[in-house]
Amino acid sequence: MAGSPVVDESVAMPLDRHGPMHAQFRWAVPARFNIAQQCCTRWARSADAATRVAILVHRPGQAPQQYSYAQLQQAASRLSNVLLQQGVKRGDRVAIVLPQRFETAVANIAVLQMGAVAMPLSMLFGPEALEYRLQDSGAVLALSDENSIDNLLRVRARCPELRCLLAVGLAAGRADLDYEAETGHAATIFKPVRTRAVEPALLIYTSGTTGPPKGALVPHQALLGNLPGFVCSQNWFGFDPWSGKPAPSPARGRAGVGAGTSRAKPSLREPETRSVLPEPETHSVFWSPADWAWTGGLMDALLPSLYFGRPIVAWRGRFSPDLAFELMQQHAVTHTFLFPTALKAMMKAYPEPRSTFDLRLQGIMSAGEAVGDAVFAYCQQQLGVTVNEMFGQTEINYIVGNCAMDPRRGAGTTRGTSQTTAAVGWPAKPGSMGRPYPGHRVAVLDELGVECPVGVPGDVALHRCDRHGHPDPVFFLGYWRNPKATAAKFTGDWCRTGDMAIRDNDGYLWYQGRSDDLFKSAGYRIGPGEIENCLVKHPAVANAAVVPKPDRERGALVKAYVVLTAEAQAARHGSGAQQSQHDADLIAQLQAHVKDMLAPYEYPKEIEFIDALPMTTTGKVQRCVLRLQEEERALKLGTLSD
Repeated sequence: MAGSPVVDESVAMPLDRHGPMHAQFRWAVPARFNIAQQCCTRWARSADAATRVAILVHRPGQAPQQYSYAQLQQAASRLSNVLLQQGVKRGDRVAIVLPQRFETAVANIAVLQMGAVAMPLSMLFGPEALEYRLQDSGAVLALSDENSIDNLLRVRARCPELRCLLAVGLAAGRADLDYEAETGHAATIFKPVRTRAVEPALLIYTSGTTGPPKGALVPHQALLGNLPGFVCSQNWFGFDPWSGKPAPSPARGRAGVGAGTSRAKPSLREPETRSVLPEPETHSVFWSPADWAWTGGLMDALLPSLYFGRPIVAWRGRFSPDLAFELMQQHAVTHTFLFPTALKAMMKAYPEPRSTFDLRLQGIMSAGEAVGDAVFAYCQQQLGVTVNEMFGQTEINYIVGNCAMDPRRGAGTTRGTSQTTAAVGWPAKPGSMGRPYPGHRVAVLDELGVECPVGVPGDVALHRCDRHGHPDPVFFLGYWRNPKATAAKFTGDWCRTGDMAIRDNDGYLWYQGRSDDLFKSAGYRIGPGEIENCLVKHPAVANAAVVPKPDRERGALVKAYVVLTAEAQAARHGSGAQQSQHDADLIAQLQAHVKDMLAPYEYPKEIEFIDALPMTTTGKVQRCVLRLQEEERALKLGTLSD
């Protein structure tokens, strides 16, 4: 492509060449591929479909509610027929505003096998956040339970393309149609659409630095692009890479990327849906508290688990260390994705968890922020597993990370590292983002698109093709109705992440911060633009800027600097005590305003009133000035995150 930067291969190759895994890996993406058919239909046609568990619904103090792949397919086919009756057609966007529950998995499979586009939306979104996404996407139908039905009803009138609301669970009777009633008499047979691998499958909205969020349109083949990272970060997900058996390759009707070692060349062709697939060496069970409405929960947990025909635990309550350990013990969870914030809470609550709980963990992936030395050591010493940090974005997910395998038991400790271990993984370095996963050509680029030398920070970028010249299927298709933003994401054939990193001599990447104003708080990606837009809609606010405030527990807190209107500023005058009380009341109002309109994790935990925001000569807010101010304050107070 014209304008592609010339990368010095002598510099770039250490990122791409990590032994047999990378050298032998080849993409072989089929022309036809459908996520639903690979994650459900082929398993539902296997001999054990009625007993093979797909979803385990956790019920504290009770036996779990189990749903087989046969039940998942039957429920999805019923729902597809209902959606078809409501006029949903190929390419239409369907909003899924549901937490972790069986119906969420059903909805995704049902929408995808129709050739429609699933649009996952968090139940944490308030009415304003929902309204923008529904209007921008032109969603024609939305499914929701009791958690979000009120917010959807509030904005329904302002979303003219939203023809139908389908009520799930306790929301029954409050929408156009009830899920149970409609699917209960729908046909159980549905002929799936044969989608092309590059057809749109998902529309996932990402935070923006200025203005509203952008919808990333993700194709079906992107799931294949995720699989090498998923398998590596989950320490082979129960498959034994040292068994000498052939790699479980879809090209031969088997279970996916599997054990791509020096003995076999992984391939990612579409399998025959009637194939009988081999079992992993262990009975793998997955769980993550990550919301299935986010990329982390959907593409890093739910869909990969179903792709490999394994059970995933669903739990829609609040996270707590007690819940996490009890759930993992009860369901013999072997693999998980836990944010650093969750791991820190678990470490503090249970310094020696194995003295209390019987754990079967074999793989832990973490992402969203740096794990840190203390948590890294805790996972090794107390959980018996080396945590594999991972890096990716909705647009190009699961591209960099770790795969810390133990050749004696496949559980991810770095003890006993050998040539055998190096053939399928690499030692994790605490605090590092890791190395590129097989199939992904990653570089650290400067502003001109030139490869940065070792130790020099630059923008982490992914090439459209792997090191063999084959197109990488992990890429998003573009931002929904926003070609300008899509073009700005690329420098020639390199897709820039906006995340800055340095590369060391061993090819590991080390995170240095964002090149824009996005930041992470407790694992959530925060875009200041949407929060600022919400704040200025309050009658007391003239202008606002949102920045991260360093925090040991969450990595960062959302902080807002607010300029009040002249009227609101005048109302602050009075005695010291009166002004303090007035400010406290106003802060509470502004926090409630954001929490009500957006999402609980987005509301500013701290608000500071300021006479004027730092601005450039062209009138742009200089968030970097406020961000540095917060970092300097944290340094003085000794509260910078580890």
